[in-house]
Amino acid sequence: MRKTLRFVIPAALLTLAGCLTALAEEQTKNLESTPQVKTYRQQEKAIQAGDYEAYKKTMTKASAEGMEKQTKEMKMDPKKTMEFMKMMLPTDLKFTSLKVDKNKATLMATGMMDKEMNKGTIDFEQEDGQWKIVKQSWTNAK
Repeated sequence: MRKTLRFVIPAALLTLAGCLTALAEEQTKNLESTPQVKTYRQQEKAIQAGDYEAYKKTMTKASAEGMEKQTKEMKMDPKKTMEFMKMMLPTDLKFTSLKVDKNKATLMATGMMDKEMNKGTIDFEQEDGQWKIVKQSWTNAK
């Protein structure tokens, strides 16, 4: 009986791990269809293209104004700003969860930055009937 359990328990754990991985992959696919992730993907595309105006359109008006102010203080033009944003863009991005509360939402993600896994929090708000990014923060803290 003990010999059987030695083989059955590890096999069951491996099966469970495989199921959990499949569920996580399915959740990521489901999150891709949400309006919040679609907005994030639009922002990502704008950054890759270096399109400053398209980038600002993915943000709330207040966030875009704040970014304008900050880039002027740093004496950065739109081209330099987009180059900087492209450097900061996480790779191997995976969305892990989404919490929506009326007109606000928080999207959690993971991605690689500087060869380190980071966790991201992306806050959204509905503005003029569309989901817009308020802010995002990334950390490599465990």
